[in-house]
This record gives sequence, structure tokens and C-alpha cells, in this order.
Amino acid sequence: MERGAFPSPDRSIPCTASGSNAGPLRVLHVINSLGLGGTERGVLKVMEGLDPRLFDQKICAIRGIDRQLVASPPLHGRVFQAGQENSGFQFLLFRLAQVFRTYKPHIVHSRNWGAIEATAAGWLTRVPVIIHSEHGYELDMLSGLPFRRRLLRRTFYSFCDTVFAVSRELQDYHRKQGWFPAERIQVIPNGVDTRVFAPSLKTRQRARDRFNFPAESIVLGTVGRMVRIKDQRTLLHAAEQLVQCNLNIRVLLVGGGSELEQLRSYVRASPFLERRVTFVEPSLHVSDIFQAMDIFILPSISEGMSNTLLEAMSSGLACLATAVGGNPEIIEEGRSGFLFAPANVTKLSELLKMLIRQSDLRKQLATAARDRAVACFSLDRMMQDYTKLYSELAARHGLLPRS
Repeated sequence: MERGAFPSPDRSIPCTASGSNAGPLRVLHVINSLGLGGTERGVLKVMEGLDPRLFDQKICAIRGIDRQLVASPPLHGRVFQAGQENSGFQFLLFRLAQVFRTYKPHIVHSRNWGAIEATAAGWLTRVPVIIHSEHGYELDMLSGLPFRRRLLRRTFYSFCDTVFAVSRELQDYHRKQGWFPAERIQVIPNGVDTRVFAPSLKTRQRARDRFNFPAESIVLGTVGRMVRIKDQRTLLHAAEQLVQCNLNIRVLLVGGGSELEQLRSYVRASPFLERRVTFVEPSLHVSDIFQAMDIFILPSISEGMSNTLLEAMSSGLACLATAVGGNPEIIEEGRSGFLFAPANVTKLSELLKMLIRQSDLRKQLATAARDRAVACFSLDRMMQDYTKLYSELAARHGLLPRS
């Protein structure tokens, strides 16, 4: 694949290797921070899913890391930290280069704007394969990017062997914002482990007992970072309307973030929501928590391709999501779920009333959602896509024999 306007150093053999690659390809995933957000969980899926005989994988976090998560068996000894936690602007090009020289990766794969400096660090240290991918939005991206950031994106993309996005909508956004040719940005959709995220009556009963949900209650749930762009408040507003209609509901909010305390305060102050809303911290074992729900709601202002929406569908839940980002590429309107406009409390309330009152429709949507997740968004398919991408680019640089 032709690179951009920058002269490319000789990267046919990695500067850190002494000859042909006899062992697994070393892959370094570079992300802004390491916690339990959607992008980070996606990286963990890749690390767990790729064949360890083919790929040796580690993570480099630009900023903060969840110390407890890093100490867990899947990640212990496999994480680098390039920058400092809880600090402002950091110029990390040379810190990243130092990490690359230490680990000697054959492939550097950075994700999102917060980690994009890794593309330049990889170019400087002659990493053979450089990949960057875009997985979602932040609020300041929705009205378009400032000229300086657009120019920087175009520059950083030019260091890469390939760039990809997780949805066609996100591909189109970055093609336009980065002035980048459409053929240089691929699409690799997210995937979900349909064996882990699967309906289970036994798990459902255990999960509902854990949260003391009455058997006759309809549980509305969402999973995600509690930040403004995820807009959990719209779900709470809709829930208030449902309670005023004498509908027996409970709300389950799973996640953590900067908006958590404000959401808690809102619930405490509401005469309709107090004792009806349960907050749960993010967890690697969120698959069990989905089973406590009857309806999953994704009220985000914007999305790339939501891992939690895929997980909810795979778990056999009726799903409602905002008609933004990759959500319309996941949900078949009226068949495997319904879409609504961001912040449209009235429409969300109407859809929820319909699903609460029509149990047969809930079941139909849940079955169709599960079928679509299995057919189109399986983790196996995603692992095949990543394996093919990494292997083809490695072969192009002489790290593997060409097939």
C-alpha cells in the first residue's frame, strides 16, 4: 500500500530484529488509557482472541491505567505506560519511541486520537508495520475538527501502512475530516463473543436476585462510560415518565466516569426514581449483568460502533439505540431493535411503553437481535479480520512468507 507524502525509511526488516522472524509476531496495541471502556475492552478481546502461536501482544497506555486491571492474570507483565496519569498536555513521541525500542514490536497498532502519536514514533523507530484505527467520537468532534487537528490527522495517517474505522459512518467522517482517500481507510466492524454473551435463564435469575429486582418488574439497562456523550440522563428522564404512567420498572446503570456523581444526585433528588435505579461499577464480567435486564437502551449522542450494543444483542435483549454513528449499521430498524433521535425523551418513552406492554414484541426483537449478532458480528469473524490484516501487512514487509 502506498504511503503518504513522507519519505519512508527502510522498514523491510525491523531495526530490532536480526533476520527472519522465527517466533510469533510482536504486536503492541497503543491506547490513550487502560480501563474498562469500550475501546479498551475491544483491545482485550483482540489480545485474548488472536492465536498466541502467531502473535505475542502487549499494550502501551499513553496516560492512566487501572492498576487492579493491570495486575490481573490476562495483563500482568504485558503493559507499558508511556506518560503520566492526570496531567495535561504531554509530548510523548520520544517516550513512545523508548517503549518501542524496549519491546521491539513488528506491528504497532494505535487507536483513536489520544494515541495517534504512536504512528510517528513507529515511523521514527522503523517499526515495520504501523496501523491506526478509529473507534468512536468525543463531544468536541461532533461539530467538525479544527484545521490544525485535521492537518495533524492527515500527517499522522501518512505514517501508516493502513488506517481503518469500525463503521462505515466513521470511515466517511475521517475520510472527510482528514482529507484522506477513501480507499486508504478500511472498515473492520467490532465483534462480540457470542458464547460468553448468550441468553441464560439460570444466570438471569441469579443476576436479578443479586440486585433484588422483583420478578414482575421490567428492568431497563445501559452499560458504558458515564460521560456527557453517553447521555444516560435521557434514559433517566424517560424512566421518570414511565413511573408516572404506573409502569413497574427498574433501571440498571453500569459504568463509571465523570458524570457518575451527578447522575447519582439526580436520582436521589427525583421523587420518581429513588429506590428504582441501581448503579453498578464497570466489570470484566458484565455478561452476567446483561442477563438481569429486559430492555437495553443506548442513549449516546454519538457512537463509533458500540461494543455494549453488540453485547446486549448477543445476550438476547430487546434493544433501543440512538440513530447515530454505527448504530444503524448494527440494528435493523423494527426487526432487531428500534432507533430514536439523541435526547428525544418523548420518542424513547413511547418505544419503552410499547415494549413494556407487548411482551411478545420484546421476545421477537430479542431473538432477532441475538440472530443478527451471531450472523454478522461474531468475535470469530473479527479475529479472522485482524489476523488477515496483521498477516498480510507483515508479509508485505518480509516478516512472513507471502501466501
